[in-house]
Amino acid sequence: MALRTAVVSLRVALVASLLCLAACSGTTFVYNRLDTILPWYVDDYVELSGPQEQQLDHTLQPFLRWHRQQELPRYIELLDDIDTSLAQPVTAGELAAIYSDVEVAWLRLEEQSLDWLLELGATLSEEQVQEFLSLLREKQADYEEEYLSRTELEYREQSYESFADGLEDYLGRLTPQQRERLKRASADLERSDSVWLQERAAWVERLAVLLQRQPGWQQRVREMLARRGETLSPRYQQVFEHNLVVIFGAVADVLNSRTEKQGRHLRAELAGLREDLETLIAQGDAVPPKAG
Repeated sequence: MALRTAVVSLRVALVASLLCLAACSGTTFVYNRLDTILPWYVDDYVELSGPQEQQLDHTLQPFLRWHRQQELPRYIELLDDIDTSLAQPVTAGELAAIYSDVEVAWLRLEEQSLDWLLELGATLSEEQVQEFLSLLREKQADYEEEYLSRTELEYREQSYESFADGLEDYLGRLTPQQRERLKRASADLERSDSVWLQERAAWVERLAVLLQRQPGWQQRVREMLARRGETLSPRYQQVFEHNLVVIFGAVADVLNSRTEKQGRHLRAELAGLREDLETLIAQGDAVPPKAG
């Protein structure tokens, strides 16, 4: 079962698209087609049979209805909190609080999505399970080759470019001073690719054991996700927490140095995204029919 992968895809499709202030003109278009997009993501990791695809389409409907009715209004509240915070200098602590709110939203999303993922997982053949695990291990090898082969300079340059590209989505073109601040932040990051890959490899092997699907396996999957923080290595937690502090500090400094033009750009992004969410909510309780 494409458990972690499908959940990550949900995070990208629902949380990242709705909360990370990307260009918002296509939000309603994408959201109204989630019942088509999500099965496609799952099918990208394990080939589903016709009956399995029909089952997935059926079980997605209450999940999507829940998200439209209960989660979208919460996203608007979060956007309003972000908008309010921009009226005065932003602190790293405020950004950490916003990040925490996003993580809580993600956990709610994960909890709700597990119902249909586990139901689908119970129908997979042993061949499908092995296909999925094989793909996860193949991706692990690809990630190790891609990320661990980078020199220290390449790591810093790519981190900087990721910083700059992400903030320019929100603010428009950055000033030289803002770019210099991001370069300093990139230099302050602790390298995370090795510890992340170690954690991912360990997770894949734990999942492989669970997907033997002995009696009670669904509950053990839930417990594994609920207790994931307890299984992370101290080194991983140290690197993760250090890098968050660096990122929050840099983003706060860039936001506080924004020009009037950048401020208008950011407000427009927020307003456009809020309008899209309001449109989705106003469309009512019904989940749009599956596209033909």
